[in-house]
Amino acid sequence: MSQIHDLIHFTVEVFIVHKNKVLLRKHDKLKKWLSVGGHIEPNEDPIEAAFREVKEEVGLNIELDDRLKPSYKKDNTTDLIPPYFLNRNNVNNNHKHVTFVYFAKTNTYKVKQGMRDEQSEECRWFTKEEIEQNTEIMLSIKYYALKALKILSR
Repeated sequence: MSQIHDLIHFTVEVFIVHKNKVLLRKHDKLKKWLSVGGHIEPNEDPIEAAFREVKEEVGLNIELDDRLKPSYKKDNTTDLIPPYFLNRNNVNNNHKHVTFVYFAKTNTYKVKQGMRDEQSEECRWFTKEEIEQNTEIMLSIKYYALKALKILSR
């Protein structure tokens, strides 16, 4: 796991949109609706982690929204797609996450159950109205999900 030290780990969240719905998964341990995502491994950058986590958890092929990526003549630097948001959250007193929040599109609603240790109780596609009306979804998740829908819905 990539980490600053034992207390802070780097993670990614991906809000995946298809047509006019966004995918959320019920976290198996926390029992909360979250986006798809997880820890960035030591050999990965955040983009690689985003693709891996999505594949592991829901089996989808995605296209990360790259409209924020700089476009200029390149030198020996590889520009990564910047996250739409960056946050720090407390998992508990001894574990904190610095999270890169990405938006992505996919071309199907067909979600596959993740690998054995990545399985969720439930994955569900939500409309804007369902996100707004659901009282079980944390405010930060609602905010990011609604932003992703606003930017990527068609």
